[in-house]
Amino acid sequence: MLEILSIHMIFDLLAAASSLGVTALVLFWGLRKPGLGALERAGAGYPLALIGGAVVGAYAMGSINLWLMGEPALGRSILGAVIGAISAVEIYKLRAGLRGSTGAPLAAGFAASVMVGRWGCFLTGLPDQTFGIATTLPWAVDFGDGIPRHPVQIYESAAMGLCLILALLMLWRRPDAFSRYGFYGIIGIYGAQRFVWEFLKPYPPVLGPFNLFHIGCAALVLYAVSMSKWYVRP
Repeated sequence: MLEILSIHMIFDLLAAASSLGVTALVLFWGLRKPGLGALERAGAGYPLALIGGAVVGAYAMGSINLWLMGEPALGRSILGAVIGAISAVEIYKLRAGLRGSTGAPLAAGFAASVMVGRWGCFLTGLPDQTFGIATTLPWAVDFGDGIPRHPVQIYESAAMGLCLILALLMLWRRPDAFSRYGFYGIIGIYGAQRFVWEFLKPYPPVLGPFNLFHIGCAALVLYAVSMSKWYVRP
């Protein structure tokens, strides 16, 4: 168990480092002027809302999914963290009278963290509860139970790696557009690609064929589309 925790912890740290590195690149490369206006006006309550919402959302969604699987234990979910952070920040922005996107400086870093962090989930194997359903495809992986499974962690890592490349290209070519729509674009892509991979996971359905994470992913996509459509430049 200690070895498993160490593997996941190492990749959690690598994911955090990659997120910080990419965020620094975004800030100093092309987004320093057009992207920080709304974020600079957010005040000290902004990071508190961001972190607090992420923690509550991560444990709430992760634990509920485990309970639905018949395992009454605490769990964590990156999807829950994203939903919790966005919800808390949007409430804070509404109360503070802030308009416009404040997440652009953080969006590419988020994509990088998922790209790296999912490898920790993959190497942890069955105890991480992020493995896929059985498959006969040639790239199936046996995580130790004798069942070849979809390596959905790698699917998600690859998808978010491509998303990161597209985000950096957009930042390079159109920094103003990235500052307005980059966050919503990355969050929308994250929700859409994960919605697909959820069909390849053995989580119990809660609404028709959809599991808890399907619903969360759909909510993220709707949020991203609606915010992009109704965005008003601050």
